[in-house]
Amino acid sequence: MIPVQGYSGATVAVLGLGRSGLSAARGLREGGANVVVWDDNEQARDAATAEGFTTRELAKQGAFDGVATLIVSPGIPHLYPEPNKVVRAAWDAGVPVDNDISLFFRSFATPEWDNFERMPKIIAVTGSNGKSTTSALIHHILEHAQRPTQLGGNIGRGVLDLDPAIDGEVVVLELSSYQTDLARSLTPDVGIFTNLSPDHLDRHDGLGGYFAAKRRLFSEGGPDRCIIGVDEDEGQYLANQMAGNAVDDRVIRVSSGRKLTGDGWTVFAKKGFLAEWRKGKQMASIDLRTVPGLPGAHNHQNACAAYAACRSVGLAPRVIEAAFHSFGGLPHRSQRVGEANGVTFVNDSKATNVDSAAKALQAFQNIRWICGGLEKEGGLSALLPHVGGVTKAYVIGREAANFAMQLGDLPHEVCTDMATAVARAAADAVKGDTVLLAPAAASFDQYDSFEKRGDDFIAQVAAVTGG
Repeated sequence: MIPVQGYSGATVAVLGLGRSGLSAARGLREGGANVVVWDDNEQARDAATAEGFTTRELAKQGAFDGVATLIVSPGIPHLYPEPNKVVRAAWDAGVPVDNDISLFFRSFATPEWDNFERMPKIIAVTGSNGKSTTSALIHHILEHAQRPTQLGGNIGRGVLDLDPAIDGEVVVLELSSYQTDLARSLTPDVGIFTNLSPDHLDRHDGLGGYFAAKRRLFSEGGPDRCIIGVDEDEGQYLANQMAGNAVDDRVIRVSSGRKLTGDGWTVFAKKGFLAEWRKGKQMASIDLRTVPGLPGAHNHQNACAAYAACRSVGLAPRVIEAAFHSFGGLPHRSQRVGEANGVTFVNDSKATNVDSAAKALQAFQNIRWICGGLEKEGGLSALLPHVGGVTKAYVIGREAANFAMQLGDLPHEVCTDMATAVARAAADAVKGDTVLLAPAAASFDQYDSFEKRGDDFIAQVAAVTGG
């Protein structure tokens, strides 16, 4: 655990008692703070009380008397679509509002670092798609290189549940827009922006607010090195803002699908090959086509970002390349879960929006596509240009018929449930086909999470393949 610094003897309130909220409360208590907590869920309050925390209904008059700051869990709205009533009460009382990510950055460095030979570093990854894979891949490469490393944030352990850093350690954090939007302290050594596509628009009052939340990782913290995907205008804009000139190697531009020119530091993938260029010279090349855990252009972009991050902390290209080949990928993200009679079954349940589903569809050919669920804002129109490799769609979800209507002339079958969809796709498939779960929708109409949906897909694949 990371003891939170700066609040010893002070009263700090914590709103929301899920994983990050309880972790923040524990870290604050470990650092000597007097912690009061609240969650509208009675069971969550009871669990906190069992750990010795004092509950206080923070929306009541006078609840913030004597409180130094309010720590808000990431799932709780603090501005859009409207502020939570407790957040508004904190504003009215003049109490600063912050989150656990900020507490981590304030507390990570300790006096023990004075005795280290190599200072610990933080690599923070944000963006719309690929954050988890990029973060896990960086962590895997560092482990392969035998560098001390931890993985946390929006993946793995909560930030304050991480262990205090040791000599030369590299901590890899995946940070969502919910986490970067509110944090008052954001000071990574290396910041990564993967890409941007519409998501969480109600929480950020539109695409501009969503991008602004991501951008704070760079504008607020000023990382020593910025690794920025430039395949969208927002990435181009961010890279331009962070670079002092055309050859400023504090910024590494990353692309998937096109060669980046100029004398700056770039890493790009084209036709399955990763290339690193610096000061007008090619420094390395890696054939990504033979890396089983990173299929498709979207994973090649993740590979480029991870490669650039690991180069930034001193790893050699060949060490990174070797680690690529032993990376198994993440569950529910282009995860190969079975093969029978020449048909491959791939679980990409994490493809919960149109952009991530489009990337999954571009990674394979001869696709039997399982899609559908709780539709997100904007519909499927942006996805239709990417269904050329789809032989047939098998639609699931409570509103499967309405979802199917948006598929136009694409051959499709309304299946509603996962068992039917997998069985029908497997029966139709021939050698060389890929049965791909890439829902392009949230899971909450039928499942508690995208993980549960992916687990169901895996179970149904096992049922039809005998695996």
